[in-house]
Amino acid sequence: MHNYRELKIWQRSMDLVEMVYIELAKLKDDEKFGLKSQMKRSAVSIPSNIAEGAGRDSNKQYLYFLNIALGSCNELSTQIELAARLSLIEKNIAEKINIEINEIFKMIFGFYKKLEFSK
Repeated sequence: MHNYRELKIWQRSMDLVEMVYIELAKLKDDEKFGLKSQMKRSAVSIPSNIAEGAGRDSNKQYLYFLNIALGSCNELSTQIELAARLSLIEKNIAEKINIEINEIFKMIFGFYKKLEFSK
C-alpha cells in the first residue's frame, strides 16, 4: 500500500482539479449539466483513482486504477479542447490546462511502468 498524499502525481492532479474548477466557475450556469459537469467528473477522477489504487493490497490492482486515471487524463484533455473550440474557455487557458494534463499523464505513466516492473 502507498501513502497517496505523498505522491507527486496525486498532489499535481489535485492542483489540476483546482485549476479546472476555477476556470469552470467562470462558465454560464446553462453549461452546468453539460460539458462543465463532465469536465469536473473527469478532473476529479484522476486523483481519486490514484488514491483508490493506493489503498489496494497489490500492485496489480493499483495498476488498474492508474490505468483509469490515465484514461481520465485523456478524457479531460478532450473536453478542455472542446470547450476551447466552443469558446467556453479561452484558448490560452485551455492550452495551459492541457500542458498540465500532459505532464500529469507522463508522471502517472512513469509510475505505472515502475509498478508494473516491480510485480
